[in-house]
Amino acid sequence: MEVRNKLYIGGEWTASTGSGTLDVIDSNTEEVMGTIPEGTVEDVDKAARAAADAFPVWSETPREERAKFLTRISEGLAARKDELGKLIAREVGMPVMLSTIIQAGLPAGVFAEMGEALDAFQWEEEVGNSIVVREPVGVVGAITPWNYPLYQIALKVGPAMAAGCTVVLKPSEVAPLNAFVLADVVAEAELPPGVFNLVSGVGPVVGEAIASHPKVDMVSFTGSTRAGRRVMQLAAESVKKVALELGGKSPNVILEDADLDAAIPAGVAACYMNSGQTCSALTRMLVPRSRLAEVEEKVKVVAEAFKPGDAFDPETRLGPLVSAVQRERVRGYIQKGVDEGARLVTGGASAPEGLDNGYFVRPTVFSDVTGDMTIAQEEIFGPVLAILPYDTEDEALEIANGTVYGLAGAVWGGDRDHAEKVARKLRTGQVDVNGGAFNPSAPFGGYKQSGIGRERGRFGLEEFLEVKSVQR
Repeated sequence: MEVRNKLYIGGEWTASTGSGTLDVIDSNTEEVMGTIPEGTVEDVDKAARAAADAFPVWSETPREERAKFLTRISEGLAARKDELGKLIAREVGMPVMLSTIIQAGLPAGVFAEMGEALDAFQWEEEVGNSIVVREPVGVVGAITPWNYPLYQIALKVGPAMAAGCTVVLKPSEVAPLNAFVLADVVAEAELPPGVFNLVSGVGPVVGEAIASHPKVDMVSFTGSTRAGRRVMQLAAESVKKVALELGGKSPNVILEDADLDAAIPAGVAACYMNSGQTCSALTRMLVPRSRLAEVEEKVKVVAEAFKPGDAFDPETRLGPLVSAVQRERVRGYIQKGVDEGARLVTGGASAPEGLDNGYFVRPTVFSDVTGDMTIAQEEIFGPVLAILPYDTEDEALEIANGTVYGLAGAVWGGDRDHAEKVARKLRTGQVDVNGGAFNPSAPFGGYKQSGIGRERGRFGLEEFLEVKSVQR
């Protein structure tokens, strides 16, 4: 069991001002795998003050020096890639091979990319008689989720520090141990004291203290739309800058001339990645009514190949959900789908056979789903795919855009130019056309209640900068 009994504040491992601890549960076994400090408002105050004290020097540190620190952090994470892959496979439940590649590999890449981006970024430009300069926003409060825990941390901490900001991080208390590994790496990289600070704890205490602290200049939050609203309310009291990456209910529009043999496996995989615990998961598959039976048949075969099991079993394609709360939430949505009249193609609310321990849910598919059903409107965050038939392309677009979310989407069609035209009509922050590959440098973020601002690449760096005009 991994016991973490100190917070990282001002460049030192420091005891919390409180005495509480929080258990970290292995999602595969339901056993306690570690403990962390239950941070307090006082801990946040110490961390925010340390970050504020460090900001003047860090913000004026030459960019090439900041880049060197980011590179060291990237190298430190890369050296612990296998350890982190296994750790997050236990915390979150993603199969260990994927966890090592995605959950551990991507964060190291983010820090490296941010170090490289500093040279190419346009830090100032002339506009008439003005020089327009970009400067770090100040102290950043980073509040991160459990589904891609270290990657989401990297998407905030990497660009914030590259921009010249200092950081107070609150990782999810559900999957926090990877953040402590990052703090170890930061300490080994000899980052100046106060540039990076870690306070673990629960959202209503630590998260709210960060969002409302007077020395925090900006809050970057990833999580549920409900929690994002609360962060925004608290930040508004002191008019902080806010970046939010929230929920999604992303549509996958299958056009009449789509190649189903390519579209269906890719679409199911994009729904079930990380056991459906992905904000950009393609959870709504929109299908021409004329091809509904054909799609259902293919989807059933593909979905049933996603074998649930322990994240360390090489045959597992669908690991457990992250917690008992999440498991019951997802099972509740499955029952809601049945109650509201959706037709169950495969799966269901009962536990997978032979998996009595661990937070497992069967890969589930519903068809004949209508746009007003709960499972077509609300984010489930589990391995549940809804198939919605449509009669015309205009109806498909109306269904696709008919939720409060707008994070991601996809279009599949035989005519690529036409598919791209449809993609441009989706009110979402990113759209894949015919399986377009993930691009880690492209901006990521949402329309509507899916959030404010963008992450990744230079677009993510820009979020942590202020713009100043100097007239001459």
